[in-house]
Amino acid sequence: MTDYQAAVLLEHLAFPEGPRWHQGQFWFTDQHARQVCRVSRQGGLEVMIETDDLPGGLGWLPDGSLLVVYMTRRQIMRWDGVGLELYADLSRHASFHCNDLLVDPAGRVYAGNFGFDLHGGAEQAPAELLLVDTDGSVHLLSDQVIFPNGAVMTPDQRQLIVAETFGHCLTAFSLDQRGRVSGSALWADLGDRTPDGICLDRQGMIWVASPATREVIRVQQGGAIVDRCATIGTPYACTLGGPQRRDLYLCTSETDDPNQALARRSGRIEYVTVAVGGAGYP
Repeated sequence: MTDYQAAVLLEHLAFPEGPRWHQGQFWFTDQHARQVCRVSRQGGLEVMIETDDLPGGLGWLPDGSLLVVYMTRRQIMRWDGVGLELYADLSRHASFHCNDLLVDPAGRVYAGNFGFDLHGGAEQAPAELLLVDTDGSVHLLSDQVIFPNGAVMTPDQRQLIVAETFGHCLTAFSLDQRGRVSGSALWADLGDRTPDGICLDRQGMIWVASPATREVIRVQQGGAIVDRCATIGTPYACTLGGPQRRDLYLCTSETDDPNQALARRSGRIEYVTVAVGGAGYP
């Protein structure tokens, strides 16, 4: 087992989330600052989009346009490099705020939601995993997922692996050729950990950010931990990028409280170079 230590790339952010590596550059959302950001090739922060709702997950369609989750409106917006327009309205399908999404190579979009009012103290309830097909139609894949959050798709596009944050596990959904779910199985039981953002590497293992236990772990199918990464802040999400996709980027913060995050600006992007590069989608 290797124990990595992350270093700070950026700081003084509100609440960074949704990290992605796209066409040689690192992107993320600064959720409570309501911004979609990119790190320039010179290492500077670029605010690409100012949003009027909390931005969640990011993904790119085959035509190169960017999709952004509008969390409280339960919508997916499309950005063409100039302006934002509605791409899909999930408000009739998602039981609470939407959060992360994944776009597959065909342009199908997989999206989850909280399922209940997390910050309002509501009782935990299962949520929906939704598919927005390439024709814009919305399909229910499962309504029994416990806080579906980060997701990865295997390179063969046969499995969608979803982090169930308060289910304390990773669940693998088998996909047919149309991208619909044909079955599901437990991929890893994570004990008391709360998997949030995740990313897949070339050995088929998954890096998991667990905010409740303040750790980032690399797990193999079944749940065995093979590597760890220590962070300065509490980790919420991760992705692999950089040369050979061996840089592990980590979104961390001292709080996820919507009323404190913007005022405290304790969010950071941390990073470390790991032995095995990224694979699959996103």
